[in-house]
Amino acid sequence: MRGLKWRATDAFLTRDRSHSPDCPPAGGQPPLLLLHGTGGDENDLLPLGQALALGRALISPRGQVLENGMPRFFRGLAEGAFDFDDVRRRGHELADFVAAARVAYGLEAPVALGFSNGANIAAAMLLLRPEALAGAILLRAMVPLDTVPKPDLSGKRVLLVSGRADPILPLENARRLADLLRTAGAEVQHETLATGHALAQDDLRLATAWLNRKD
Repeated sequence: MRGLKWRATDAFLTRDRSHSPDCPPAGGQPPLLLLHGTGGDENDLLPLGQALALGRALISPRGQVLENGMPRFFRGLAEGAFDFDDVRRRGHELADFVAAARVAYGLEAPVALGFSNGANIAAAMLLLRPEALAGAILLRAMVPLDTVPKPDLSGKRVLLVSGRADPILPLENARRLADLLRTAGAEVQHETLATGHALAQDDLRLATAWLNRKD
């Protein structure tokens, strides 16, 4: 299954062995599903994922929607404005991809690690297909859907990290996402950093502490 293109949706690609889980994660830890931001690809979050992995398998697909030549996980209508029908379709496609990867490699449900567009598709998956993920680290995410379903997220942990000076994602929108996930039963930790939209060293610090937390 190495280098597999997922024919079920023809939408995602793990290009080679370094980007696909060749063995189950050490210590029974769930794998990380790395979801890049607009203009990124399957390589972008690998350094962050490897820093956090601690023996976990990494799954790193490339978004197959192109916006001015830049890969994304779903269509945008304008900055901060989404094609909600496409969000739903792509969210289900990504959930199907995860299900296929779990069968192919014998993996547990992954924890999504998404940035910006990748964080938004991860949030959509939590709301649309909660069984696909064990939890999520959402870096610079906002509410991804116009009509929000009512999933049962009991037992799922979510770390949401926002930038106080983010010019793209309003902080109030991120707070609304945190409230939606909590209402659905998720345990949500929402942190706000003194930064903008770009990733900062504190994102790694917070994600590391969150993943290593012992309940």
